[in-house]
Amino acid sequence: QVQLVESGGGLVQAGGSLRLSCAVSGINFRISPMNWYRQAPGKQRELVAGITVFGSTNYADSVKDRFTISRDYAKNTVSLQMNSLRSEDTAVYYCNTNAASTSNLNLRRDYWGQGTQVTVSS
Repeated sequence: QVQLVESGGGLVQAGGSLRLSCAVSGINFRISPMNWYRQAPGKQRELVAGITVFGSTNYADSVKDRFTISRDYAKNTVSLQMNSLRSEDTAVYYCNTNAASTSNLNLRRDYWGQGTQVTVSS
């Protein structure tokens, strides 16, 4: 069973920082790219940051130089360090991967966490 479990969301003042974490199980983490998405009320879900199996990263223009994605192969976790938070960063943040489960290596599909709320007060 594939599980992506986010933690670390909360309420923070503008200019503050938060660190989100996603614990991953049920896939071969070492060969799976990982992403963070977010969805604000009334808006479409958008890609915030991604990290490949080689550690290459990409970011949405709106978060470049403020957010940092990283992964820990020993702990099977992916994190998102968010600095200089703005009110427009308020959203539910989701961990995502496109991977095959260890119980069915022939089927690659998107998996999502349950989401964690980040609220930035101005």
